[in-house]
Amino acid sequence: MVFMGDRATLLETGRFVQRHARNAADEIIEAVGAARAVADTTAEADADTETETEARHRRAAEQGDVASMSALGALLLRRGDLDGAEPYLRGATAEGDRAAANNLGVLLHQRGYADEAAGWWRVAAVAGSAPAAHALGRHHRERGDEPAAEYWLRQAAEQGHALGAYALADLLEHRSDVGAERWLRAAAEQGHREAAFRLALSLERRVAETTRGPHETGARLRAPGVLAAAHSGVAVASPVAPDRAVGAPVGDATEAEQWFRQAAARGHRRAAFHLGAILEHRGDLKEAGRWYLSSAKEGEAKAACALGFLLRDAGDQESAAVWWLRAAQDGDGNAANALGALHAARGEQQTAERWYRAAMDAGDINGAYNLGLLCAAQDRIPQAEQWYRRAAYAGHREAANALAVLLLQAGDANGAEPWFSKAAEAGSVDAAFNLGILHAGRGDDRTALVWYERAAAAGHTEAALQVGIAALRDGDEQTAERHLRCAAGGGSAEAAFRLASVLDARRPEPGPAVLGAPREEKSECEEWYERAAQQGHRRAQVRVGMLAAGRGDLAEADRWYREAAEAGSRNGAFNLGLLLAREGSEREAALWWTRAARAGHGRAALRLALLAARRGELAEGRRWCDRAVELGPAEVAERAARLSEALHQELTA
Repeated sequence: MVFMGDRATLLETGRFVQRHARNAADEIIEAVGAARAVADTTAEADADTETETEARHRRAAEQGDVASMSALGALLLRRGDLDGAEPYLRGATAEGDRAAANNLGVLLHQRGYADEAAGWWRVAAVAGSAPAAHALGRHHRERGDEPAAEYWLRQAAEQGHALGAYALADLLEHRSDVGAERWLRAAAEQGHREAAFRLALSLERRVAETTRGPHETGARLRAPGVLAAAHSGVAVASPVAPDRAVGAPVGDATEAEQWFRQAAARGHRRAAFHLGAILEHRGDLKEAGRWYLSSAKEGEAKAACALGFLLRDAGDQESAAVWWLRAAQDGDGNAANALGALHAARGEQQTAERWYRAAMDAGDINGAYNLGLLCAAQDRIPQAEQWYRRAAYAGHREAANALAVLLLQAGDANGAEPWFSKAAEAGSVDAAFNLGILHAGRGDDRTALVWYERAAAAGHTEAALQVGIAALRDGDEQTAERHLRCAAGGGSAEAAFRLASVLDARRPEPGPAVLGAPREEKSECEEWYERAAQQGHRRAQVRVGMLAAGRGDLAEADRWYREAAEAGSRNGAFNLGLLLAREGSEREAALWWTRAARAGHGRAALRLALLAARRGELAEGRRWCDRAVELGPAEVAERAARLSEALHQELTA
């Protein structure tokens, strides 16, 4: 995307380029050769204007003063007056002034006479000029003569020349020479901001190489039996520093931050962005925001994008959108994705699609994945498959998983499996879980378990549940408990219920109630039952009700039985009926038993038969007896058959 600016902006850009060229020349223009002359001009700077200084040097130069000739030549060179500077520089050079020789080389280089410039730089460098040695080293590197470049750059660096040290470090780093860091550090210590930035990057890489952070997926977790599609939201990446593992070099991380901070303080926008990311990762969001803002104002698109995420998380979505827009217009695909998500959340699908396409055009493959999600949400399945394929072929693992889900839903299991495998091998935890479901559906429980274990090891809650269930089936209670705890801790209600059941089975049988004894504290298994119950697990709700009734808390038991019954639990309805009947609410109890019996609860049907018999409704009683016999279990069926026979005899008497 190209955004046109007005004429004033373009003119300002032109002036910036010219300024940059002059600044580059200033870096290698050497000050007056004699330290005495530098001191003189420095002392007079406050009193004299530039014009007066120039006039004074001009008068002295006309009288043959070599230092003034050199100083006047340097002054005119900095101003861009090459014609005016050249005779003075040549005159001072002829008298052996090394600064003038270096500056004459600069002048000739600007005129395009590179070889002649190199000759004068050599003269000055041999005489001990560090700036000339630096310029000569750069000249040789541009010509491809790395040995000569290294020789002269090392001469400059060893004299304490910051630019020489940085250029030498750059050359050595290009050759993967371990000595590069030493010279980066030397340049950084002298205030070279780019050296400070690159030194910080080098130290940060060293930390990252020893970092082994926990696996993060960002995928939605689905219940067993339901394929886990990719993340329901868009794929965007907030910039954060890498996690530091135990054993990582903390000193390097701290030093890296210090060098980022030094470079950022000197106006290095990328360093400011990196510093902001480190601070954000640490949780210092206020200072992180300041550095992101500083970097973004200097034109760093990634910083503008990161600032947008900070503002969004702080609740200022409108300001976030402003910075995302700025970053997206500068070609940041992540910001374009964020804008797409923002518009999609507002229901502005066409605008969202445009931004996702812009992200894709910027080289961010998440754009294609997000387009797939957008189309899938609109039931545009062929288009969704097209975008998922595009992202998947580019290596987007969650797109590969989503594509496989689409293919499987369309009945193409053979086409889905390779994409699940590709996504899983690339690290998609959802894809590993889905492969487990796929193999379990084929009856291949052994292979399914391998994939469930792989997903569980990466923190997938439902996969951990499946591994726990398999371990219970195999009688390995210890392994089962470990995985059920992981799944329950991850929010799985079924895992919490099964874990509670495992712990419940270990509890000793309760002794006889002792009058006046203090009420026992809730056991761990009851706490897990309650956690599952609070998530709507009906069997857990019934069990919590039973435990509450067992300790005499009938109000609590009523609450949980009723909640389970209203959600469709026939056991909950039956137990609620028992509780109500004991309290004398037989009519309401009958209503809940009726609901339970109609849902297939044999004991509830038997209770209804007994109620009908007591009321003298013999035909109704026989009808419920027949239902109880049909539903069972055996004990209930036997009792119901005896009662039915008795009612039959009563009816025919």
